[in-house]
Amino acid sequence: MFLSLLGALAIGLTLGILGSGGSILTVPVLTYLVGLEDKVAIASSLAIVGAISMVAAIPQARRGLVDARSVVFFGLPGMAGAYLGADLSRHVSGTAQLSALAGLMLLAAVLMLRPIKPKTSTKTQAAWMIALEGAIIGVLTGFVGVGGGFLIVPSLVFLGGLSMQRAVATSLVIIALKSATGFVKYVDVLNDLDLSLDLRVLVLFSAVGILGSLSGTKVGAMVSQRALRQSFAGLLVVIGGLLVVI
Repeated sequence: MFLSLLGALAIGLTLGILGSGGSILTVPVLTYLVGLEDKVAIASSLAIVGAISMVAAIPQARRGLVDARSVVFFGLPGMAGAYLGADLSRHVSGTAQLSALAGLMLLAAVLMLRPIKPKTSTKTQAAWMIALEGAIIGVLTGFVGVGGGFLIVPSLVFLGGLSMQRAVATSLVIIALKSATGFVKYVDVLNDLDLSLDLRVLVLFSAVGILGSLSGTKVGAMVSQRALRQSFAGLLVVIGGLLVVI
C-alpha cells in the first residue's frame, strides 16, 4: 500500500505542477500497484481524478480564472461524451481499454514535448468546433478513465482563445464535470458485471492526491516547467510501453 500511496502522491503532484497530464497515471497505478481489476481501476480513476480536479479548481475559480463560456461549450458536450464512453466500455475487455490507454499515453508524451505557446489573440473558433472536440475528449475520459487535461488545455488555448493560465484553471472544472458523469455511468457498468468499488482506495487516493496537487502548485512555481514536462513525457513513454508488453 505504501507504493500505492506514493503513486497517488505522484499523480497529485504532477497535476499541481503541470496543470494536466497527471491523471493519466491513475489507472496504471491502481491496476499494477493496488491490484484492482481493469474496469474497477478505470471507474475508480474517474472518481479520484474528479475529486482532485474539483478541489484544485476552487482557488482558481475564486481568482476569476475559470472561463464560463468554455465550461458550457466544451464541458457540457464533454460530460455527454464521458457518459457515452463509459457506456461503450461494457462492450470491450479491460485489456482493450488498457491498450487504448497505452496509445493515449504515447500521444500525451508527444504533446508534453511540444510546449504550448500563449495566444496573443483573443479570437475564438466556432462554438460547434469547441463542442465537438469537447465531446470527443469526453468519450476518451469515460472509456479509459483519464481526465484528458493534456488534450483539454491545448484545445482551450487554440480553439477557445484562452491564455495558458485561464486554460489550466478552466480545464480543472471541465475534468471534474466529465469525470463525475463518467463515474456515475461506470457504476452501472460495474453492477452489470458484478464488480464493486473499494471505497477505502477511493478515499485514500483522493485525499493523498489532493494534498499532492496543493503541494505541486507551490513546487511548480520554483522549478523549470520545460524540464518537468520532458521528464514526465519520458515516464509516459516507459509506462505506455509496459502496458503494451504486459
